[in-house]
Amino acid sequence: MPDIRIVPYHPHHATAWVSLNEFWILAGGYALEPKDRLVLDDPEGAILSKGGVIFIAEQDGEAVGCCSLMAMPDGGYEVGKMAVAAAAQGLGLGQRLLETCEGHARAAGAPYLYLETNSAQTHAIALYRRLGFVDLPPRPTPYARCNVWMEKRL
Repeated sequence: MPDIRIVPYHPHHATAWVSLNEFWILAGGYALEPKDRLVLDDPEGAILSKGGVIFIAEQDGEAVGCCSLMAMPDGGYEVGKMAVAAAAQGLGLGQRLLETCEGHARAAGAPYLYLETNSAQTHAIALYRRLGFVDLPPRPTPYARCNVWMEKRL
């Protein structure tokens, strides 16, 4: 079994943060949108300095997955930019990353987790549902690719 750790984002993860997310976005047939560029190119300014967090999955010291929590004005967190490298898929990293995010949100007293995705992301949606996320009605979003909105009350 490979040595896999979930660690907080550090600036040395910046290249992997971008490449992991660009891979899933482009491989899914989606365009890189302005909000993608904002959070990928400036995670410190767009996420961390605003009360959010990023977790990185490292396999034998190499970043192979990531997930962020973006602080929302009402105290909730938006789950975003969850990605796992193709070579590390099937190891349960998506679940471990999401559980780490949920643990952080609970410890911070957040009332819920929120996320936006696309209906073509069937594996991710199945994971979200397995972990207790429920569908929400559509709402405004900066992402053209978004057609699924979900929430988990904490």
